[in-house]
Amino acid sequence: VQLQASGGGLVQAGGSLRLSCAVSGLTFGNSAIAWFRQAPGKEREGIACIVSDNDDTVYSDSVKGRFTISRDNAKNTSYLQMNSLKPEDTAVYYCNAAWKYWGKGTQVTVSS
Repeated sequence: VQLQASGGGLVQAGGSLRLSCAVSGLTFGNSAIAWFRQAPGKEREGIACIVSDNDDTVYSDSVKGRFTISRDNAKNTSYLQMNSLKPEDTAVYYCNAAWKYWGKGTQVTVSS
């Protein structure tokens, strides 16, 4: 199973980014997908997930209302649309499939 996160970068506060997570090697449509992030010196934090059966979504309080998780089962890809970014959103962002598989992270840096 391989997960490849992309789309990170440097953005000013208030800006937007869209992260992508391409997944291969498992039945994507049957798998929950989650996004986590880890800021320097902090523990990895779960911020969003989307389940497989009805596409219900759950968000952490820190991103609720600003971030949107979605999935395209035809492309085996999940997206994390991040709006109204804040400097405290600066972290390495990781995607997870089936609560088991991890990809390499993508760096998001938000400047003030």
